[in-house]
Parts: sequence; C-alpha cells; structure tokens
Amino acid sequence: MSKGRLFVIGLGPGEARFLTPEASAALSAAEALYGYEPYLARVPVREGQARHPSDNREELVRAGAALAHAASGATVAMVSGGDPGVFAMAAAVIEAIEAGPDEWRALDLAIVPGITAMLAVAAKCGAPLGHDFCAISLSDNLKPWELIEKRLRLAAQAGFAMAFYNPVSKARPHQLDTAFEILRAELPASVPVIFGRAVGRPDERMRVVPLANARGHMADMATCIIVGSPETRLVERPGLPALVYTPRRAGDD
Repeated sequence: MSKGRLFVIGLGPGEARFLTPEASAALSAAEALYGYEPYLARVPVREGQARHPSDNREELVRAGAALAHAASGATVAMVSGGDPGVFAMAAAVIEAIEAGPDEWRALDLAIVPGITAMLAVAAKCGAPLGHDFCAISLSDNLKPWELIEKRLRLAAQAGFAMAFYNPVSKARPHQLDTAFEILRAELPASVPVIFGRAVGRPDERMRVVPLANARGHMADMATCIIVGSPETRLVERPGLPALVYTPRRAGDD
C-alpha cells in the first residue's frame, strides 16, 4: 500500500483570488476533500474527487475521518477558511494525531498556509497591525470566559492591537459587549475599532468606529474585529476612506 498524504489547506478569506498557488495545487492533487460544509462549498467540484462535508464543532471527528482515509493510502485534503493554523483545523488534526494510532504519525502531513481574516481586514483599512499585536478568539467553547476576560485586560494593558475571531454567536450574544466594556476601562475612548465582515466575499462590509461607540450588534460570526492600541491613528484623506495604522515605533520618551 502506498503511503497516504494529508494536506491541511487554508482557503483564504473568500474569493478564489486569495487562494495561494500552493493551496490550489494541493486541492487539485487530492482524491478526497474534508471540511466544514460552507468552506467546502468554496472549492470547485472536480470529477472523481470525493467530498465529505460536516457540521461545525465536529473538528476532531472530521480530523479523524480524514486521517483514517489518508492512512488507507489516499491523498486527502482538509480545508479551512483563512489560515488552517489560526483557530482552525491544523491544531485539530495534530491533536487527533497525538491521540490516535501510530499509523497516523507516519502519514505525510502538509500544512498549507492561507490568508487569515485579520490580515485581510487589516489590508482593507491600512496597517492597524503595523506594530505588536495579538489574536484572541472570543468563543468560550474551548476555554472559560474568565480566561478570555483576563487576556483582554492584560493585552490592553500591554499596549497590543488585538484581532478578535468568533466574536458573537446565538449562544453568546452579550460577550462582545462585555469585551468592549473591559477594553473601555483600559484604553482611550478614541482607539479605532475595525469591523470587517465577510472580507474577500461579495457581501463584504467594513466599518471603523471609536472604542467609545463600538457595540456588539455591529458584528456577527462572519466578522473579524481589530481593536487598535493607544498609538493607533487615523489618517484622513479627502474623498477617500481614512487609513488606520499603528506606527512601527513605540515607547519613545
């Protein structure tokens, strides 16, 4: 039996123009595709290529199925939106390998990077991540909300710009407002907050407001949020959207 291979592929934020050549080649080489159903829907159907969609919150089951398929000798692709290593399937696949049978550790595994949402949002409005920054998932499915609150507070105190993934859901509609309340206690009211919804797709929407005016209803699960640091600035331009950027230099007296 030939040795199987598993690609874990980042599809980027939306349209095919954001797909890297490496990711495109890996998708073409795969005999079977696995992934969350909305992400699989972004991949063109190819004759003879099996597709195995699954629901959200089934990451380990999905990873195990793809690994077992690859262990049979097949070339398999697991797809993620954005970058597979940023709150996505690469960690789930490796977690499954760690807990799974020895044959999974022998597989040829390739993590294929993609453009993650915070980079797409940042590029649309300027350079808000031009200095030190961090990314935080606001989902408490895999960690307690108290830990999220602690990280928000400490990141704000440390002067990081922040990118928020998974900002709201039907199960936690109030947590984003709570996050903004925490940040308002630590940061100037004028700090820019960028709401980037569905960046890279036809229904893309961008909005920039000061932290004082940021509210949870401005986001949904298709939104990535960037909160600037106290140094983040707006550069106004006549007849054009303002540029948001965080200067490269900090801490000067």
